[in-house]
Amino acid sequence: MATRLYQASVLALYQLSIVFGIAMLPLALVANRAGIQLPVDRLVSRLGSAYERSLPEA
Repeated sequence: MATRLYQASVLALYQLSIVFGIAMLPLALVANRAGIQLPVDRLVSRLGSAYERSLPEA
């Protein structure tokens, strides 16, 4: 039961981070022109890895 709750939580956070990344795209483009890189890609990749690790072995 706790495993399913953890999987669902990580999946929800992963999907929210993708939506956040898409929403932040215009700001990220402006920041990139100013020489600033936003770490949204690291957030998405870490949550994606956490979700993959939470899946049961097949």
